[in-house]
Amino acid sequence: MTTPFEPQPFTWAGRRAWLLSEEPSSRRQARLGSFYRGWLALRENPLAMVGLAVVVGLALVAILADVIAPGNPRMGGDLRTERLLPPSAAHWMGTDDQARDIFTRVIHGARLTLQVVALVVATATPIGLLVGTTAGYFGGWVDAVLMRITDIFLAFPRLILALAFVAALGPGIENAVIAIALTSWPQYARLARAETMTIRHSDFISAARLQGASSARILWGHVAPLCLPSVVIRVTLDMAGIILTAAGLGFLGLGAQPPEPEWGAMVATGRRFIVDQWWVAAMPGLAIFVVSLGFNLLGDGLRDALDPKAAR
Repeated sequence: MTTPFEPQPFTWAGRRAWLLSEEPSSRRQARLGSFYRGWLALRENPLAMVGLAVVVGLALVAILADVIAPGNPRMGGDLRTERLLPPSAAHWMGTDDQARDIFTRVIHGARLTLQVVALVVATATPIGLLVGTTAGYFGGWVDAVLMRITDIFLAFPRLILALAFVAALGPGIENAVIAIALTSWPQYARLARAETMTIRHSDFISAARLQGASSARILWGHVAPLCLPSVVIRVTLDMAGIILTAAGLGFLGLGAQPPEPEWGAMVATGRRFIVDQWWVAAMPGLAIFVVSLGFNLLGDGLRDALDPKAAR
């Protein structure tokens, strides 16, 4: 008979019992057990699984874009015979005004969209986490200064502020990523600050101070990991907004520049033909809708599964 502190047999039942043990014998077991419980809770939510399928599908489409749609998304065919063709077996989503296959452009646009989302998240999340945990941990004038700066960013609608930054930096996908990141971090900072203020006087923080740990070590070694789950949930919920903001900048000509297959720019091009050739704008618009909905569903599911304060 094995105990919770002994390795479990290499069977599914044994591994499951090891993951669900109430008395983990190591940090690794505790982390894996927490992750597995979260996965079980997420799996019970059908809508969250639909969202997960959409997000995973987006990632696969972005990775395999050259295989799924091997054509050139930036170059079109014969303008005399292949311009503005309706959806058919030859062109599943039709062609645009430059005789380019819309299906190919939508597929390659998924890669561009995923790159924008990944870059914005990788930039905005550390900034928000750093600002929020620092303000919540130190308090006083540090908290006041950092939160007033955060309030300035929060005072403007995200799209308007992003437009201002892009107008100052110039159009382009790189500048659009910077602008969206600069408008996304304040929400994460507010959330991280609130989480930090609830744990900064905890016993384990006091014990770390007594052991001589520096403020930086306490922040990044103890406080930030505890704030990360809530921030990750918020980031997932905000991904739909990031996609819509990027599409909005592209629609206004301030994001990715032609002939890049950016969904917002494709919608802007298709609005001229919306009455007679509806598919030119509808197909990239449908892609924006499906991906945004998928991230929202996944974010709601993660909130229910991972947030200990959320109602189950």
